[in-house]
Amino acid sequence: MNYYLNSHVPMFRNRMGAAIKDIRVEQGTSGDAPGSSAPFVAMIHVTVDSVEAFDAAFAPHAAEIQADIPKYTDIQPLLQFSEVKL
Repeated sequence: MNYYLNSHVPMFRNRMGAAIKDIRVEQGTSGDAPGSSAPFVAMIHVTVDSVEAFDAAFAPHAAEIQADIPKYTDIQPLLQFSEVKL
């Protein structure tokens, strides 16, 4: 988590530039049953104007950003694009 918060996320934010409107990181602490593990180790919530804006900012740096992932996890990241409703 230390590397993720202090190296990867700042690098990602820098490469994405003005496309990022807001960014938040959550660390999973537990599941729904007492003492159970969280279903996700971490989640990053990135607010952008559109999927197209994300893609345009991400594409030129995709190889660099993705090459950094093994430095903090061996888990395959999952992406989901959502529309904020509230």
